[in-house]
Amino acid sequence: MTLIKKLITTTSAIAMIVLATPAVASESVIQKSAASNSAYMKVYNETLPPIGFVQFCKTAPQDCGGTLGEAVRVVMNKARWNDLNSVNLKANETVEAIMDIDLYNVEEYWTYPGTQGDCEDFVLLKRKKLMMMGWPSEALLITVLRDENNEGHAVLTVSTDKGDFILDNRRDEILPWAATDYTYYKRQSQVNPWRWVSLKSNKLALR
Repeated sequence: MTLIKKLITTTSAIAMIVLATPAVASESVIQKSAASNSAYMKVYNETLPPIGFVQFCKTAPQDCGGTLGEAVRVVMNKARWNDLNSVNLKANETVEAIMDIDLYNVEEYWTYPGTQGDCEDFVLLKRKKLMMMGWPSEALLITVLRDENNEGHAVLTVSTDKGDFILDNRRDEILPWAATDYTYYKRQSQVNPWRWVSLKSNKLALR
């Protein structure tokens, strides 16, 4: 992943905030996230989408748009927390992580994975599976970032009434976004998943 420019326009998130019972095993994680002032990522201006996303949407446009046309924070409960864990674990266990350059001989290629895939392929698969289970696409946001080694990476951000949570192919545990060691650059807009918004106040955004 490389760096590109940020464009214009600000998006805001509107939400349904309704208390629900989380899964017992993860209750403390969810409660801490909900109580934190940084439970939600701060979004800035509209920015260019990653080139891999643009190319993917040319071949699978039905999987790129939204269904509701408004920002959504899913009300978290035990069943939904179990959904997230099930989908995250299944993808992490059945798909082998491999770089695009090694699998396709190109730097960037977004697609649904078979038995192997790059980080964004895991994200596409998890997002697709959750949408098939009835989750709104506006709450399932492809997100790009820099990891602790300053290397490009992609994860799925799930926006809930308890905060933004991260599904990551590098770990099976689902964490609040602020509990990771990542520097987040941009993600899909909650209002219109075709568009992307910056998560940095400066002009740098990952390609």
